[in-house]
Amino acid sequence: MDMKSHKALSLDQKIIGALKALGVSDKILEVANILINDEEINASQDYANNVSIVRLGYNDHGPVHMRTVVLNVIIMLDILRKAGIQTSLEKEGVGNFEDSLIGALLAAMLHDLGMCIGRQDHELYSSFMAVPILNRILSDFYKDNMQKKVMIRSLALEGIAGHMGNRTIHSLEAGLILIADGCDMTKGRARVSLALGQAPRAGNIHQYSANSIKEVNITKGGDKPIRIEVQMTSEVGLFQVEEVLMAKIAASTAKSYIELHTQVEGGEPKRYL
Repeated sequence: MDMKSHKALSLDQKIIGALKALGVSDKILEVANILINDEEINASQDYANNVSIVRLGYNDHGPVHMRTVVLNVIIMLDILRKAGIQTSLEKEGVGNFEDSLIGALLAAMLHDLGMCIGRQDHELYSSFMAVPILNRILSDFYKDNMQKKVMIRSLALEGIAGHMGNRTIHSLEAGLILIADGCDMTKGRARVSLALGQAPRAGNIHQYSANSIKEVNITKGGDKPIRIEVQMTSEVGLFQVEEVLMAKIAASTAKSYIELHTQVEGGEPKRYL
């Protein structure tokens, strides 16, 4: 695809709007604009989606998905900041909130580039595909501060390499990438792959379970800072909740800050965490 879809363009606007609502500096907005308009990033995301949907029969792993993860992580970082919870860089005294935000934006926007190669170990493929892009972007913004360039690049790579939940991560920022990724499971992720009418194969359960999920809302919680609420039309959507999202929350450094609620249409609300 040579041009962004309407959904991707809409998400671009939402990302910039969410960042402006945070009151971030012009530097953050410039980084975000570079990420959403970068030719190499967009081309890689498009091809990753082709491999995921057409070749492998999986759900969306392209520009819409990666932008959704960006938006999710912005929302969660904002909620935690308002709750007085520091990021790892802040707590360790080596960076500020905006440094953490840049690292998270980079990780979220690049985390699935490895799907260009294949599903197995794609988080590691994503890491090495991301390195030259990270170097290119961070060199412009931290040309006089090698320490911060290395720190933010490392933070982004931790978020990318750890987003599947099968590798130990240590920073809060990387833990939020895990959950932000797991929260993108609405029916939109399965729409294209289901429309192709492919024969059943590995990965189809992700398509059909995602297709039953109407909405995922990330808001301020009650007894915990972040509330994640999943609305679904049928119980097949519980696969996404129990096998994907719950596993990612369990592996996340942000687990103690999350409450998780689900509701099947016509059924009673259920709280998992």
